[in-house]
Amino acid sequence: MGREFGEIKGHLGFGMMRLPMNGDEIDHEAVSAMVDRFIECGFNYFDTAHGYHDGKSEIAVRKCLTSRHDRSEYLLTDKLTDEFFKSEEDIRPLIQLQLDTCGVEYFDFLLMHAQNKENFEYFKKCRAYETAFDLKKEGKVRHVGLSFHDHASVLDQILTEYPEIEVVQIQFNYLDYESLEVESRKVYEVCRRHNKPVLVMEPVRGGNLVNLPEEAQAVFDGLRAETGSDCSNAGYALRFAAGFEGMEVILSGMSNMQQMEENLRIFSEGGEEGFIPFSDKEFEAVRKVAGIFNDMGVIPCTQCRYCIEENHCPMEIRIPSLFSSYNRNLMFHEVLPWMTYEILTSEGHGKASDCIQCGMCESVCPQHLDIRDLLVRVAEQFE
Repeated sequence: MGREFGEIKGHLGFGMMRLPMNGDEIDHEAVSAMVDRFIECGFNYFDTAHGYHDGKSEIAVRKCLTSRHDRSEYLLTDKLTDEFFKSEEDIRPLIQLQLDTCGVEYFDFLLMHAQNKENFEYFKKCRAYETAFDLKKEGKVRHVGLSFHDHASVLDQILTEYPEIEVVQIQFNYLDYESLEVESRKVYEVCRRHNKPVLVMEPVRGGNLVNLPEEAQAVFDGLRAETGSDCSNAGYALRFAAGFEGMEVILSGMSNMQQMEENLRIFSEGGEEGFIPFSDKEFEAVRKVAGIFNDMGVIPCTQCRYCIEENHCPMEIRIPSLFSSYNRNLMFHEVLPWMTYEILTSEGHGKASDCIQCGMCESVCPQHLDIRDLLVRVAEQFE
């Protein structure tokens, strides 16, 4: 498959959104080791945003990457997020702040962050796209793109109005491929119609496609026995996303060195593209696994934490953790000791039933989840 951006090495990208932690702080020593290993293995694409880890991800980029490696060794993507600017005049100082925080003079890619029907109008009102294109002319940005969370028709509108957009980051995985909410397939097809290369986020659905319910695990176990493959659950998810035409980078939010090594192996073990292409039998297997998930009623939360970090819950409800606990109980009939309802709702954190229905969480949810209704379901399960 051809590559639009020849400077990108390999198909694996390091998403600095789920970094290893020491308590409430990023473990910079661990991140530095992961960064070194990533570059050592021939990869160079890093992705961050101003709001990731409550603003600490960009600091980690500077401490663990840009201050320790030559600028020629990495490509850095950052994002313009609507939460941090109120007018056109705010955008340039914000981007300069992000450049300074990351410790670079330019971003290789600047993405208009989490575009949907509502905030696209806000970006237009503030002339955000026009400002980004001007920053490109000035050398502060090399490529301008967008990350997207909405239906395909909205993306078609954006790319029609702004044909100068060079790349689109989309949520793409086998669980969301035919989803009516996410529309991975349809969104991807819009990118192809507009001849836009694609960056993939959430290829393993926030980890949900790694630890599978028993029935789904049996599908992959049977496939491995039949084919003699040693591909992991993560490998099936990542290779599925990487195998489509026009996929420049598959982003993975790696939280430890073990995940890093697994992903490096997946994208280094075969062929000209670095990964082993999907077979017909593997396509059939992931369709079966997606069907099992859909029949179970699992909450499709990706653990992005936007609901509690970008738009703070006034009741201090740990929404992503409660959803994860609910899903684990549903899929495995168990809850991890540190994810029990009692622990998640202790020390001043609200219960699901404490939700005051303000809707602040739903206004920033990339998955467009009906979080208020889902919290009622969680309360019924655990309370």
